[in-house]
Amino acid sequence: MAEKFNRATFTRNFLKKITRIKNPDEMLADAKSGGLEKTLGVWDLIILGVGAIIGSGIFAVVGIAAAGSADGSALGAGPGLVVSMIIAAIACIFSALCYSEFATMIPVSGGAYTYTFATLGEFAAWMVGWVLMLEYAIGFIAVACAWSNHFVQFMAGFDKILPAWLAHPPAWLVNDAFAAAKIASENPDVFIPKVFGMPICINMPAILIVLLMTAILVKGTKDSTKMAGIMVFVKLAVIALFVLAGAFFVKPENWTPFAPNGAEGIFAGAFLIFFAYIGFDALATAAEECKNPQKDLPIGIIGSLLVTTIVYVLVALVLTGIQDTSSAVPMEFLKAPMAFCMSLHKMDWAAGLISIGSLAGLTSVLLVLEMAATRILYAMSRDHFISQRFQKIHPKFKTPALLTWTVGLLAIVGILTLNLDVAAELCNYGTFTSFIIVCVAVLILRKTDPDRPRPFKVPLSPWLPLMGIICCGGLMIYKSMQPSGSALLFPVWLGVGAIIYLLYGFVKNRNNENKIHKEIVELKKQEMKR
Repeated sequence: MAEKFNRATFTRNFLKKITRIKNPDEMLADAKSGGLEKTLGVWDLIILGVGAIIGSGIFAVVGIAAAGSADGSALGAGPGLVVSMIIAAIACIFSALCYSEFATMIPVSGGAYTYTFATLGEFAAWMVGWVLMLEYAIGFIAVACAWSNHFVQFMAGFDKILPAWLAHPPAWLVNDAFAAAKIASENPDVFIPKVFGMPICINMPAILIVLLMTAILVKGTKDSTKMAGIMVFVKLAVIALFVLAGAFFVKPENWTPFAPNGAEGIFAGAFLIFFAYIGFDALATAAEECKNPQKDLPIGIIGSLLVTTIVYVLVALVLTGIQDTSSAVPMEFLKAPMAFCMSLHKMDWAAGLISIGSLAGLTSVLLVLEMAATRILYAMSRDHFISQRFQKIHPKFKTPALLTWTVGLLAIVGILTLNLDVAAELCNYGTFTSFIIVCVAVLILRKTDPDRPRPFKVPLSPWLPLMGIICCGGLMIYKSMQPSGSALLFPVWLGVGAIIYLLYGFVKNRNNENKIHKEIVELKKQEMKR
């Protein structure tokens, strides 16, 4: 029976309440009555995983990881980038195994948020959900703006065919206010409209792609997977084109020295390329919509990591074989390495196709990130952390339509207002935190609920989860030591989340407990009258 509380209070049983754990059986019961349609099979999950992982990282970051940054702040791995990729993949595998154990044991929406609620309690679950909004919701906004930049560059290639206003649109129509201000400071001739001294900027391509992704997700998860499948096919075809065509221009002498900056360069490359692997964890948030989560989710999560690792290694071999990365490289190589290597050998048509592939890659990432953000908020709504209205399922499409549109519209507000350079860095901290928490949660539930059926178990526990904690914690510490404002803003984000919980989430959950208690008392009174 629910314990009676006379009022929602911070003083009575406070510690007991904030560490209240939600039983996995209760989570499964809630999911069963939730109404989300089970449409995803193993290939759908692999497509979503590859769609989430292969994005701008392989089309842009790989150049910096190989040759180092232009300002010298990051060392390049050179041809040793292959080793960097394998190290990054191994670091991800530890966390992926932990996600797989949880996803098969508690196949409900929410991902790391749900797993935290089952092991560390209410407050920790809220904080992880709050942190995941950094990784998914703000990451969604940042990728939408990256998509806009790639789209504008792609359209500029048709300046002899398209009208000037379309091939080279005004800066204030394709940038956020911060980016537009930077462009205007470098080029005073750039026009930025102002109202009461405030620059007015509308990143129209980013807004339109967000609206399109939201409409697709509202229509249904299965249709969204079909869309992601098309995008994944396009970008894998483009990458295959680069590997096959570029293999003819590889010079083996460019692979020596193999590690021009030694082990330091290889580990610096592993840190940079780690972010090209992020996204597999989004699959866990869709567990409730899987046909056979106990079997398919581990295959989907680990399979998508293996596929992307093979793709990344092949790209790294060809890329460093075409371009000597042991010395200074052109700036174009750092911005778009694959396209640059094709242009270097007069294969402009291939460079154009690679641009299409990068757009397809970013589109699939957008789709999965918005879906993940929506499913986490759906789980938080079910746990009374946000309004219950967001649990409403569309009668035809069986998707949380209101919540999906809310996420899409909030993303548009973010596109118009956020400094995306800082927001993107904050996403990294959200990712590291969620990975560490899931590894810790696996170890806790092994102790607190050892008899619960585990269709998939992390092998060599506790050593592999501990390795996941060490790897992600080490990368997080390494990142915080770099000169960046995001290292200071992350604790601020956590503090704001804690305040919101105390003023809203805690009170709302206590009031809900009071409501349950009242209903039980009324039911008992009626039974006694009979």
